[in-house]
Amino acid sequence: MSTMNSRHLMLSAGLALALMLGGGMAGAQDYPSRPITVIIPFAGGSASDVVSRIMFDKMSKNMGQPIVVENRPGAGGNSGTLQGARSAPDGYTLIGGGSGPVAANLTLYKSLGYDPENDLEIISPFAGFTIVVVVSKSLPPRSLKDLIAYAKAHPGLNFGSVGIGSSQHLAGEYFAQTTGVKMTHVPYRNIAQYGPDLIAGTVPLGFQWFPNVAGPLQAQGALPLAVAGDAHLAIIPDTPTTTEAGLPEYKERGWFALLAPAKTPKPILERLSKEVAAATKDPAVKAGFEKVGAETMWMPLDQVRQWHKGEIEKYRGIISKAGIEKIE
Repeated sequence: MSTMNSRHLMLSAGLALALMLGGGMAGAQDYPSRPITVIIPFAGGSASDVVSRIMFDKMSKNMGQPIVVENRPGAGGNSGTLQGARSAPDGYTLIGGGSGPVAANLTLYKSLGYDPENDLEIISPFAGFTIVVVVSKSLPPRSLKDLIAYAKAHPGLNFGSVGIGSSQHLAGEYFAQTTGVKMTHVPYRNIAQYGPDLIAGTVPLGFQWFPNVAGPLQAQGALPLAVAGDAHLAIIPDTPTTTEAGLPEYKERGWFALLAPAKTPKPILERLSKEVAAATKDPAVKAGFEKVGAETMWMPLDQVRQWHKGEIEKYRGIISKAGIEKIE
C-alpha cells in the first residue's frame, strides 16, 4: 500500500472517529431534548412505583422534560428490566431497579436474559426502605418476641412478598435464619393482592416496605411489630426498632435505584447522577419519601458500581444459606 493511500485511510478513520465522538458529545450536551421513559418492573401503586414518581416529578421539573413511567411487572421484575437493558443506550429509556431484578435474581434464576453488572449502568440508588415486620391482628403476637415464640410453636406460617428474590422475600428468609423459625414464602405478582390476605390471616406475616402494608395497617387489620433499622420510622414512630424489640442482629432494608442500558455515554450518566442527587436533597422529595416510610439515597458514580457488587454478594449469601433452588 502506498504512503499516500495509508495517509488517506488514516485521515478518513480519524475524521470518522471525530464525527462519532463529536456527535456523542453534542447529544450529551443537548440532553435531554425530548421526554424520558423510565421502566418500572413492578405494578403501579407498589412501593417502588410510589417513590419513583415522587422523585421523577422533581427531576422532570429540574431537567425541563417529561419523565414518563411505564409499569411492566412480571417474573420478579426480570421482564421489565430485560426490556430496559435491551433499549437504546441514549438516555431516553431508563430503568428503575430494586434489589431483586438487579442483585438477588442473578443468583436465583438460571437465566435472566441480562447481566445486571454488564448489561446495565447503575446510576445511583435513590430510595431506601427499612423492613417493617408486620403481623395480622388475627394472630396472638403483639411483640417481636411473641412472634418468634409463636412462629417456633407453629412452623410453616405464611409470609408474603412482591415476588421470589425480592428484598421482602429475602428479608423473611434472613429473619428465619436469624431466629431459627421455619416459614413458608407466598409470592404475589401484584402486592395489592397481599393486603386482604394479611388482614384475613391467610398470609399473616410480612417483612415489608411500609407502602406495601400501609393499607392493612391503616385499616387496623395488621400490626407493625418492629422496624429492622437503627432508627424509628417517622410514619410509625411508636414502632420499636429490632434492637429495642430484643433482636439487634436483625437489620435489613431494601433499595430502589436508577439504571441505564450499558454503553450509555458517560456525560449522560453524569448528568443523571447529578439530577438524582439534586432531587434526593430536595426537602419536598424527602418529605414525600418520609410519608411512605422511605429515605432518600444517593451515591456517586465512582462508588456505586462497587456498592452494587457488594449487594449482589450479600444476597447470594442469604439465598445460598436458605437453600433456595434456582428458578428456570
